[in-house]
Amino acid sequence: MTASPTHIIHTLQLGPMDNFIYLVEDKATRQAAIVDPAWEVDQALERARSLGLEITHILLTHTHQDHINGLDEVREQTGAEVHLLKAEADYWGQAPADAVLHNEGDEIRLGNTPIQVIHTPGHTPGGTCYHLGDDLITGDTLFVYGCGRCDLKQGDPKAMLRSLKRLRDELPGQTVIHPGHDYGVQPTSTLSEQAQGNPFMHFEDEAAFVHYRMEEHDRVRSGPYGPERPPVSP
Repeated sequence: MTASPTHIIHTLQLGPMDNFIYLVEDKATRQAAIVDPAWEVDQALERARSLGLEITHILLTHTHQDHINGLDEVREQTGAEVHLLKAEADYWGQAPADAVLHNEGDEIRLGNTPIQVIHTPGHTPGGTCYHLGDDLITGDTLFVYGCGRCDLKQGDPKAMLRSLKRLRDELPGQTVIHPGHDYGVQPTSTLSEQAQGNPFMHFEDEAAFVHYRMEEHDRVRSGPYGPERPPVSP
């Protein structure tokens, strides 16, 4: 659990793929957003009830099945509003008709907590990170000492490199990342730690990054991922 002046992030690890499901609590109103509802939905809803929270928002970082397989159940039980990037809705092709579609730089209000929408394509065309206070929910864009794969439908390693460089260069180093899966040696980290120890964050050359992400990484590394020196460019 992490807390800021306006919000608290509650973390649940659910399902067979080590997913992190987040409940973002606005402390003033006790409204909450659930991020990427999947797997044991009853556990997430029970956690919200035990905390006295009303789930009013559903935030999607992307729409792969392992991140949305609980979406319909959460909507049915809470009536919460679905939020995702328009580019991801176009890629998915199955967004609810009443979903709120966003563009880069939009702000979502959860009670008194502003949430900035950051478009981070690479894993999917409309991959999204949510920035709130000193926290960054990164989905499958950035893991602790790793990054999302780019070999699935419409994955794009060149776009992934641009997304990672943007997070590294534009956001404060003390920002705490909250990834979509528990693939690292610790559940969270800071952008400063990632800039120093995440091999994917050390690339400037596009061709070298594409080679490492698409051909080398899965051959030379295995989880849980820890800090490593950047690989030698081919």
